[in-house]
Amino acid sequence: MSPADDDTAVRAAGCVLWRPAPSTAPPGSTASPGLELCLVHRPKYDDWSHPKGKLKPGEAPLAGALREVAEETGYAAEPGAELPGVRYLANGRPKEVRYWAAAATTGAFAPSDEVDRILWLPPEAARARLTQPRDRALVDALLATRLPGAPGAPGAPGAPRTA
Repeated sequence: MSPADDDTAVRAAGCVLWRPAPSTAPPGSTASPGLELCLVHRPKYDDWSHPKGKLKPGEAPLAGALREVAEETGYAAEPGAELPGVRYLANGRPKEVRYWAAAATTGAFAPSDEVDRILWLPPEAARARLTQPRDRALVDALLATRLPGAPGAPGAPGAPRTA
């Protein structure tokens, strides 16, 4: 039986939170900035992960994902494409986490007991920093969504034009 087949599975949701990286190109350059991904450090587990958390009873998964991003990172987010879900055992109990790509909008981080640090990292550095291998595949899934405004995405500076 897979974790998703069990009605007792813990339901959770989160986001792979991203923002355009600060440009290092000289002024006037048409070079497109890269992306940075937000990772959270949870002192209880001493791990680095994407912001996520358990859904409240009756809470829609996307609403829960955005709530968790705000609670853990201090940032509001604009949701994008749904990413592949992740299923695993947590403390011997099945857990199912749904994820979305989400662009950080406004906000600022404030440490808490649950999350004491965040890092904004380029995708390769984020992939290397993530504690769980299952979280690394989400970086690839995010990059495959061709985010609006991201390098190479339709409408992004330097992106190929379509007729």
